[in-house]
Amino acid sequence: MLNATWIETFTILAEEGHFTRAAARLNMTQPGVSQHLRKLEQQLGQPLISQDGKSFTLTAAGEALRDVGLSRRTEEKALRESISRDDPDAGELRLACSGSFAMLFYPRAIALMRDAPELSIHVEAVPQPRVLEGVLEGRFDLGVVADDPGHPRIEARHIGQEELCLLLPAGRDGPVGFNDLETLGLVAHPDVASYANDLLARNFPEAFTGADRLRLRTYVNQIGQIPAPVAEGLGYTLLPRSGLAAFPRADRIRVAPLPEPRFNKLWSIRHRGRAPSARLQRIMGVVEALAATLG
Repeated sequence: MLNATWIETFTILAEEGHFTRAAARLNMTQPGVSQHLRKLEQQLGQPLISQDGKSFTLTAAGEALRDVGLSRRTEEKALRESISRDDPDAGELRLACSGSFAMLFYPRAIALMRDAPELSIHVEAVPQPRVLEGVLEGRFDLGVVADDPGHPRIEARHIGQEELCLLLPAGRDGPVGFNDLETLGLVAHPDVASYANDLLARNFPEAFTGADRLRLRTYVNQIGQIPAPVAEGLGYTLLPRSGLAAFPRADRIRVAPLPEPRFNKLWSIRHRGRAPSARLQRIMGVVEALAATLG
């Protein structure tokens, strides 16, 4: 490979058209400039300049090498600018979280991208283990999970907590009993069994005998549609508060007060070995602000 320093010396020599001026610009001696020139000619096997007394002209090979030197200089400048540029409104960011948190966050992401055309935000709703796996592998820049993974390559930050809610149709005021829930029937979804075994077991310990024995009214696996049957009075369901916060008809749903409320912690996670970019720090701030609304 050609020596990058020799190429730069030759490029400046070609620009100046004079050995003495080139040496002064490079802070070198004139023999040093000549030495770099001769080494390049030896490597390429042909002359790069044609001398006529104290002046010279570039040979065809010299013109080609000068063009390479100028191109390298431009590419290096672009590389340095790219590396040094850290604009919160430009570049790509990939976030992984639960489906309910994704619904809450994505409208904010749209607003950010609308105001910053060079910003690209990718949001993926995945199970909790895949959030951690993706951050470790570098597929996600930021993750939101329910527990501190305690991993040596992960920097985790507690950003808030999220209430696990019992959702009823609006208008059903007053205390709710387990028989009231059974009369309504459950709007089931993929995570409802774990939520029921956690929340209902705490609040109706004598009557609740397991999620598998609850009366099922309907089932839906699209996170955005889970509250819809509740809003229409067709049943009750259990969701994290973010699942209700993003629902457009939340005014038609009531969060039932319970004697034993349940809160899940929220943690943001990122790869410990990578300095956060300006855009990542900005998105982390948005995520933390949203998390603060859920406790």
